Amino acid sequence: MTDISTLEAEPDVAATIFGDRIDVVRRYVADLAQHGEELGLIGPLELPRLWTRHVVNCGLLAPLLIAGGRVGDIGSGAGLPGLVLAAARPDSTLILIEPMERRVDWLTAEAERMGLDNVEVVRARAEDIQLDGWLDQATARAVSALSKLIPLTAPLVKTGGQLLLMKGARVDDEIAAARKVIARHHLIDVEARELGVGLVDETTRVFIATLD
Repeated sequence: MTDISTLEAEPDVAATIFGDRIDVVRRYVADLAQHGEELGLIGPLELPRLWTRHVVNCGLLAPLLIAGGRVGDIGSGAGLPGLVLAAARPDSTLILIEPMERRVDWLTAEAERMGLDNVEVVRARAEDIQLDGWLDQATARAVSALSKLIPLTAPLVKTGGQLLLMKGARVDDEIAAARKVIARHHLIDVEARELGVGLVDETTRVFIATLD
């Protein structure tokens, strides 16, 4: 059994970000801390920064979701950001797309433990998936560079829908390197936005674009 004594204390800002959904998020953090390493969902060094680097980081994206929208999380893994967003935004439907069976099992079971009825888990690779209808938005975190990620996500999103791809500090370089891919997939209103400025020490950077 995992020793969770090194689990980071919940930062004060978490309650600000998640509001009345904080208890659902706390359940997720507790479960991920307890089982994440043994299931290969998180590394052994992540517990001391689980809240700030991962959960709060993902929660900052929640206000960008469309109310009532279908949001696909590609390569959902441990549920970052998919389960966090589903917890924060019960008014949105999260479709968690993950190819690995043991991660699919975790996502399915954890969504039930969290009491989430706005989650659908699909076992598939993004390039092979056949969804029942278009997505309004697609997100992904720590999957691959934009030049590879855009071709995986853009075909799943309807015209007028959005990509919300979580990236690192070099997002502007990735956008420059992906200019041809951005044009090929008819993306407009492209921007790199920094979320959480003035609120958290570790801000979140997200690539935002609309399907034309």
